[in-house]
Amino acid sequence: MQIRRCSIVLLEPREEVGFDLASLLSGGNGLNRTRRWVALAPHLDAAMDIDADERELLGRLSPTAWVDAKALAGDGSTVRQLLKTGLLIARGKRHAAHRERDERLRETHWHPLAATFHAFTRWSTLDTVQGMRDSGTETPEQMRAAFGPPPVAAPSRGEASSSLPLPRAEPTAFDELLGRRVTCRNFDAARPLPRALFAQLLQRVFSVQAEVHACEDTVFVKKTSPSGGGLHPVEAYLLVQNVEDVAPGLYHYHALDHALEPMSMPTLPLREFAMQAVAHQHWFADAHVLVVLAPRFDRTFWKYRQHAKAYRVIALEAGHLSQTLYLSATEAGLGAFITGAINEVPIEQALGLDPVRDGALAVCGFGWRGEAMETAELDPVGAVWETAAER
Repeated sequence: MQIRRCSIVLLEPREEVGFDLASLLSGGNGLNRTRRWVALAPHLDAAMDIDADERELLGRLSPTAWVDAKALAGDGSTVRQLLKTGLLIARGKRHAAHRERDERLRETHWHPLAATFHAFTRWSTLDTVQGMRDSGTETPEQMRAAFGPPPVAAPSRGEASSSLPLPRAEPTAFDELLGRRVTCRNFDAARPLPRALFAQLLQRVFSVQAEVHACEDTVFVKKTSPSGGGLHPVEAYLLVQNVEDVAPGLYHYHALDHALEPMSMPTLPLREFAMQAVAHQHWFADAHVLVVLAPRFDRTFWKYRQHAKAYRVIALEAGHLSQTLYLSATEAGLGAFITGAINEVPIEQALGLDPVRDGALAVCGFGWRGEAMETAELDPVGAVWETAAER
C-alpha cells in the first residue's frame, strides 16, 4: 500500500485548564492543566488529537512522495491510526474519501495558513445572541464592565504642536448619502420589496458590467467593485423572503445573464434557515433579501497559487461588495447590512458548496427599513432616524 502525508497539516500544542478540588484542598491553586497535541488539517472536518509517535511520523513523511507502507513496518499501529483519521493518505478504494478530499485541496492551490484559518473558523450551530447574553456583553455598558475600556477611537501619533489641520469641504449630496449609510437592524418584514428595485440593486452590485476575452477560454470581467487580479470570484446566493413576483426561496444570481437560478429549498422553514445562517442575529433575519457571499477560491488561486495574500484579497472583495450594496441600498431608500458572524456549515450544505473550493464567507442583505427602532442602530449623526421621526 502506497501512502503519503496529507497536503496541509499544522500541529498545535494545546493547554486546557480546569478546576481541581483536590489541588485546592491540598494547598494548591485549584487548577488542573492538561496538555495535548492536535493536528489541524483543512481537508478534515475537525482537529485531531495525536500522540507523540503520530506527531513524529507525520514529520518524517512527505506530502508529495508516495512510500510503501511496508517500509514503516515498525510503525504499523501508528500508520493505521493516521490512515483512519485521514492525516495519512493512501491509494486504493478503502481510503478514497480522505484521498479525494485531500486532492481537491491540492488542486485548489490554497496557501497553508489561509486554508487552515478558513477551515477552522467556520461555525455550525453558534447562537451569537445567546452567547452575548451568557457572557453579559449585550450592551456597551456591559462590555465596558467585562472588558475594561476599549482602545481609543482615534489615536494620535507625534506631538500635537506638529499637527497640520486640513480644510473641511462643504457637504454635497454624496456626503449626505454617506451620512445615511447606516447598518440596518430594523426591517419592515411585512412590506414587499418591488421586483424592479430588487433587480436594480442586484444589477448595480453583483452583475457583470463588461467582459475582457484575453484568450478563447480565459475571460476577465468588470463589476462595480474592485477585485484582486480582476478575477471577481465572489458569487451571490440569495435567500429571498419578501420580493414582489419572486417566490420565497434560495437562488443563485447569474452575474453575466442578470438572472436568478432557483435552488432547492433548505430543510428548515425559510425564516428559521435565515436565523441559522446569521447565527441567530434576529435583527438581520427579517431582511427582505439575504445574500450569501461565497467565493470560488479556485478562481483566485488559479492565478495566485499558494499565495500568502490571495485569501486576503478575497476577503477585501467581500467588503467592497458590501460597501457598494450599502450605498446602492441607501440611495434607493433601503437599509442594508453585512455580517461575518454566520454559521457557514449549514449554509454550505443547503447551497451544495464545498468549502475547499467555494465556501461561504459573509452574509449581507437589504430591504425596507422599519418605522421604529426596536433594535439599537449606530446612527450618530441622526441622518436616518431623525428623518423618520419627522415623517
